[in-house]
Formats: sequence, structure tokens, C-alpha cells
Amino acid sequence: MATFSAAQRRQEAKREYDAYVASCPSRKLLDRLSDKWVSLVLSALADGPQRYSDLARTIAGVSQKMLTQTLRTMGRDGLVSRRVTPTVPVRVDYELTPLGWTLMPLMYAVKEWAEIHMEEVEAARAAYDADL
Repeated sequence: MATFSAAQRRQEAKREYDAYVASCPSRKLLDRLSDKWVSLVLSALADGPQRYSDLARTIAGVSQKMLTQTLRTMGRDGLVSRRVTPTVPVRVDYELTPLGWTLMPLMYAVKEWAEIHMEEVEAARAAYDADL
């Protein structure tokens, strides 16, 4: 059995995309996927393609800057596609890509977990705050 140095182990872990390694690019992706705007956009687009203005109305509280930035980063990551229809005014539709759809079972599971366990979480918060 070969013995590897710490540097060699880190290099091997980097090749395997180990999120526990500080330099692993999957950390940035995990950070992005945990963003509240990303999860809300994913959920909104699960209902089908939507125009920018429809997304802005659906996702309460999102600023124009944050929605634009979120859609751009999701497009860059291959989660959302943007389709421009040359009309007057120009129509822009966003929809989940096949890669974006692979996240939906996870998103549905997290949403369901939150709905089922919200009372327990609120009770835990109250107990924690009472101990402070």
C-alpha cells in the first residue's frame, strides 16, 4: 500500500471534489445552492417557464438587482436557460434546464421537511432563547 504525503492527499481530494477540502470548487456551488433566492427561483420555475416580471411578482421581496444577479449565476451554472423572443417589447423567458430539474427532488424534500418540522424548530428556538 502506497503512502501519500498531505499535499498528495489534498491534490487527490481536489480531483474528487471533496467539499471538506477548503479549495474544492464544490464549496462555491454549495454556497450558491443554499442561497435563499436560488431556492426560490428554482421553486418558482418548477411551475414552468416564466418571464422576468412574473418571477419578480412571484418571489416577494426580491430586488431587481438580486433577481437579475441570481438568474445570471444560475444560467452560468447551467441550472436555468434564458430564451429571448424578438417581439416589441422583447420577451425573455427563463426555465429550468435538465440539470436544474435534477435539483427539484432535493428542493421538494427540504421544503417538505421544513413544513413538517417547523413547530419543533420554533419550540427549540423558544427554549434556546429562554436559556439566554
